[in-house]
Amino acid sequence: MSLFALSPSRGPRWPVATQAAVCIAVPIALMTMLGQAPLGYVAASGAFTVLFAGSAPAVDRVRLLPFIAAGLIAAGALGVAVAGYPWLVSIGVVVVSTVSAALCFGFRLGPPGPLFFVLVFGLSAHVVADSPIEPLAYLAALAGGCVFSLAVAAAPLALPRVRARGRRPFADLFPGPALNADTRMLLLRVALVAVLGVLLGLVIDPTRTYWIVGSAVAVIGVAAARRAAVERGLHRMLGTVVGAGAYALLALLHPVGLWLAVLLGALQFTIELVVVRHYALALVFITPLVLLLTGAATGDIGSLDVALERIVDTVVGAALGAASGLLHPRATAKR
Repeated sequence: MSLFALSPSRGPRWPVATQAAVCIAVPIALMTMLGQAPLGYVAASGAFTVLFAGSAPAVDRVRLLPFIAAGLIAAGALGVAVAGYPWLVSIGVVVVSTVSAALCFGFRLGPPGPLFFVLVFGLSAHVVADSPIEPLAYLAALAGGCVFSLAVAAAPLALPRVRARGRRPFADLFPGPALNADTRMLLLRVALVAVLGVLLGLVIDPTRTYWIVGSAVAVIGVAAARRAAVERGLHRMLGTVVGAGAYALLALLHPVGLWLAVLLGALQFTIELVVVRHYALALVFITPLVLLLTGAATGDIGSLDVALERIVDTVVGAALGAASGLLHPRATAKR
């Protein structure tokens, strides 16, 4: 994973990139036209559903993604339940990180792993605590976004040739639950960085612990190797710093409404095209997307203070995630 070279292509990415862009842009555009833009921003987070199993055939994805959607909604519900209680949010970050990692690793879900469950929990707690959105309205919007994402993922089944493709046995879609030596180590690393990230967050700012832990979990990923941890840490730090600069420039345009829907859709499309080939480059687009989406939902879009906070949180979290890679035996790092 070089900072200066693209990884080999793993096949066409435009189908899942298009789905992800539609899933984030359409809810925002629709709810904006209905006069409920804040709920559109919440529903757009349901787009995280289609980021899983992107290379799987549609006949298999429609059987797997409902479980992802249920997990995201559960994480969001827990975040809503503890919103406004920093200590409970901190405990929740550790619980959601550990449980989602155990499920993702135990059932071999693959990339992006537990990251988005942690982010949805943290974002839900943050948005409900800092915006006028009612808890039930928030959950309804999140669930609606997840259901819309499932519908978009199922859309290719309208084609007979797609429906005709043979389905894999359910046990192949969810192999497990089982943890081998590598996945047990990954789970240990996630649990460790979650606890340490929360403790550091209590010193830095208790309301930002989810971003610190999310950054660490993103660095851990699903690869059991020391070198991968260090490389992903460097990618995340560099990509986030550049991405925060991109956010600052985009914020000067004060994007709102349909313009913001188009902008976020374009960012999401680009992310899915490049994320498997260059992690740092993807983060140049991921960072402004998340900052714009969160800022729009809470009403503080364009805040440069938030961008600086995210840089600090990411550096701390990425360093934690990279350092946790030292727990892997050297033999594991050579694989």
